[in-house]
Amino acid sequence: MPPIKRLLLAAIAVSALQPALADEKPPPGAMALSTVLTKLEQLGYTPIIAVTLENGHWEVEAYKGSEKRELEVNPNTAEILTDEPDDD
Repeated sequence: MPPIKRLLLAAIAVSALQPALADEKPPPGAMALSTVLTKLEQLGYTPIIAVTLENGHWEVEAYKGSEKRELEVNPNTAEILTDEPDDD
């Protein structure tokens, strides 16, 4: 592979990783994740099966009853910003 192609592919790979690297740490003032998850469980979201940090918000996959849900949760307040069926 010509060096310019390798350089271009490396640049594309690094730029694709930037959003993931930017969200490694919750924002200042964020509640402990365990506290956020406990609040969600108290609201009936159980089991919680996946949690990621996306654009400064917790993205949570959980069940409510028999329905799998996808939640966006404010990390500072544990407020549910969106609650949608998970189509995966």
